[in-house]
Amino acid sequence: MDVVIHCYRCSFGLDAGDHALQPLEDRLAQKPTITVPTVTLDGATDPLKPGGTADHASMFVGLHEHRIVDAGHNLPQQAPQAFADAVFKVRDWSALKGL
Repeated sequence: MDVVIHCYRCSFGLDAGDHALQPLEDRLAQKPTITVPTVTLDGATDPLKPGGTADHASMFVGLHEHRIVDAGHNLPQQAPQAFADAVFKVRDWSALKGL
């Protein structure tokens, strides 16, 4: 529980993260484009992302598919088949591209 609470505190800027990871945080803050095959999922009833993340699509310059799933915030538990389907889709794309 302490790890989860710390994660959320870091996400909201209320606590410092691991200093060893700061170089990665700095790179991510530049919002680089994402070139690897990706399936993004939004839970239709996710209370933490009410509008979803479809507006992030421009960040994905490789193969990308966005799906809205009938679930809340915990997609692997609430919609395991949809989650697994997304993982398999990325696996299939990666195999085609030789990744």
